[in-house]
Amino acid sequence: MTGTDIVIRTHCPGQVPAMLDTLADIWSDAHPELVNTPKAFADGLSASALRRQITHHLRHEGFILAAAYASGFMVGFGYAFPCTPEYWYGELLPEIPEPVRAGRLMGLCELAVTPAHQSRGIASRLHAELLKAVTPDYASLLVSPDNTVGRTVYERLGYTYAGPYRNEPGGPVYDLLLLRVDT
Repeated sequence: MTGTDIVIRTHCPGQVPAMLDTLADIWSDAHPELVNTPKAFADGLSASALRRQITHHLRHEGFILAAAYASGFMVGFGYAFPCTPEYWYGELLPEIPEPVRAGRLMGLCELAVTPAHQSRGIASRLHAELLKAVTPDYASLLVSPDNTVGRTVYERLGYTYAGPYRNEPGGPVYDLLLLRVDT
């Protein structure tokens, strides 16, 4: 099966709760290094944490989930929403370049593809669909510094390192990545 055999569909917030178990399964398959490890639990990274995160993010205006399907089965997903720089960057905001602070921003929260379907351009297609739906000037995301596979995908998509970032005091340090979206 090639990347062209994949169908990408977008889903609105009302459709997502019924998909939470499937999304958590895909996320777990895509991140075997995080499943049931003490570090993952300490960092708040688990399938149950993902379900809570998605449920919380569903409340954001403009939330969109893009899902990839092969033979009718979901094999990947990504979700994002438009957000303010104040919301997304928090205390790091003064260090963010002025054009980013003034532009339309998309927070990319998750992008995951099952291992059997990776390296086929599916993540790129999901990402493109999210950009099309949100129409931001900039997109931003957090990635664990030791997530080399994810980091490679994001760099290939054009994201660059903007600095270290913590979601909460005492929480894990992530790499904040930023993308200028060409219109």
